[in-house]
Amino acid sequence: MEAVCFLSELHVKGRDTYWKVRHAVETTQDCLYVFDKLKSKKDETRRPLRKIVFNVPTRRDLTIGEKAVEHGLAVAAGIKQAKDVGNMPPNICTPQWLADQTHKLSDLSEKIRIEILGVPEMTELGMNSYLAVGRGSENPPAMAVVHYQGAGDNSAPIVLVGKGLTFDTGGISIKPSDAMDEMKYDMCGAASVLGTMHAAASLNLPLNIIGVLAAAENMPDGSAYRPGDILTTMSGQTVEVLNTDAEGRLVLCDALTYVERFDPDVVVDVATLTGACVVALGKHASGLLSNHNPLAHELINASDQSGDRAWRLPLWDDYQDQLESAFADFSNLGGRAAGTITAACFLSRFTRKYNWAHLDIAGTAWRSGGKDKGATGRPVAMLTQFLINRAGHHPQD
Repeated sequence: MEAVCFLSELHVKGRDTYWKVRHAVETTQDCLYVFDKLKSKKDETRRPLRKIVFNVPTRRDLTIGEKAVEHGLAVAAGIKQAKDVGNMPPNICTPQWLADQTHKLSDLSEKIRIEILGVPEMTELGMNSYLAVGRGSENPPAMAVVHYQGAGDNSAPIVLVGKGLTFDTGGISIKPSDAMDEMKYDMCGAASVLGTMHAAASLNLPLNIIGVLAAAENMPDGSAYRPGDILTTMSGQTVEVLNTDAEGRLVLCDALTYVERFDPDVVVDVATLTGACVVALGKHASGLLSNHNPLAHELINASDQSGDRAWRLPLWDDYQDQLESAFADFSNLGGRAAGTITAACFLSRFTRKYNWAHLDIAGTAWRSGGKDKGATGRPVAMLTQFLINRAGHHPQD
């Protein structure tokens, strides 16, 4: 089946042809998405859509429209990659499996180099906090580092760090059983980094980008870490564990310390970090917190352009007191009040050497419910738009 779309000709206040065509491409691909890899009987589409033509108002808009299609297809492919990985069941999507998915990126570009760190390497680095989270699982932690070299050696990299908890039981502080199956989506931060690296490589962006997939599984057994434990992080700071279900920050803090070695221009971490963010912002906007106003403004602008919206929350020092501990430098829990902010305050203690932003995607990374349940691929569109803007590849209408 072939179709012609005239929606790209409609007037949308404040939006140009590029925006209209690109969003039409991404929306079309989103509507066509099906995850049936593990079904023994697949639904056959009687008349699959094979071609779609987008009308533009003038001949002058053709070049802009073609660029919009190119960008839209790259973003859609990245979103599909993030969805496919996110929707995989946890008996397949283990930490090592997730890390291994990065090898497929090498087929997209010769500019990509992959490193995978296992338990021995992380032990030598002193990533005790990260390792503690995975200690109760038979599936050991693995951290994948994707290097995309699209610019010269002297260009400082943009670093993206994704939380990759392939399943989160809560550990010893075990979660309620209701909807626990959805904790397979606790790796959607890492999936979105994978998808964004896919889009960036497809677009051949002239940037240096490093993507980190921090993968682990949080399970309760005789080796699991406990409430009351005190962990020495890679940075040397000590953390008292008050709740083993606040594990994402314990993985991310060591990953954020690790990326200091790259002398990054900016670092953005992406994580399904707090239920408090779902309470605050629902499913419509991701939470954004940052120690650098220009970076925060760039991301908000990219979220507006892409339609993958974010909302900035404060990161004031007033909230840091909630992390106080009687026995360690600080604790991994700030209490019920302002949970999204205190989680970011925790991470901020490991990001003082560079400009950093944190995206809490707990409400936006997947949809709950019946047949519509599934990963959304957010915030691949926002992050890719951020990189397109950085590369100066956003055409003007």
